[in-house]
Amino acid sequence: MAEALGVSVTDYTFEDCQLALAEGQLRLPADTCLLEFARLVRGLGLKPEKLEKDLDKYSESAKVKRGEKIGLPEFAAYLEVPVSSVLEDMFSLFDEGGGGEMDLREYVVALSVVCRPSQTLDTIQLAFKMYGSQEDSSIDEADLSCILRTALGVAELPVADLFQAIDGEEKGRITFGDFDRFAEMYPDFAEEYLYPDQTCPQHRAQTPPAPTPNGFCTDFSPENSDTGRKPFCKKLD
Repeated sequence: MAEALGVSVTDYTFEDCQLALAEGQLRLPADTCLLEFARLVRGLGLKPEKLEKDLDKYSESAKVKRGEKIGLPEFAAYLEVPVSSVLEDMFSLFDEGGGGEMDLREYVVALSVVCRPSQTLDTIQLAFKMYGSQEDSSIDEADLSCILRTALGVAELPVADLFQAIDGEEKGRITFGDFDRFAEMYPDFAEEYLYPDQTCPQHRAQTPPAPTPNGFCTDFSPENSDTGRKPFCKKLD
């Protein structure tokens, strides 16, 4: 049927559609690369529904690293899978700058979104545990930027205004409690602080939205995936 209609065929599943359309306080943008990540997770024979129960275990292992970068062999050992082309493609999504290293915490955040797409705050809370300080699990603006960019699968995200709004006491750090209270008071904070130009009806009516970089990778989006194409892309700096 696809051939008769002259449209491309992708290998995205019903679960991917659920991921893209999941209701939550952080709706995934149309060009998120988390769909590509989910496809690679399945390609490794890993089932998100089974991985969900191990999220805490993965996060604890990633927390111990405290941001220390690892290479492909260590990543394979972490996932308990052999090195393969699929694993190399997944690794490249998180290999910032192409230096052959990645931060495990980003993998866990992305995995949490794939496993429970509608449970936004659970993913954010898990991220705070990994990125937060040992004293009070607080994070700074750079950490928040990394967490939200990974959770949304976008390359760039303006978080300065959001961080300042949450950090009412101007401490330079926020806890998950701070974030949770702010999200409860302002349930539409993402539309207002993170991507207002993309969600303002008046703006959309006047100016067609410009293409947005695709999250982890530079050359993938659901609408341009070609039949038989092997995605291989790197996370943007």
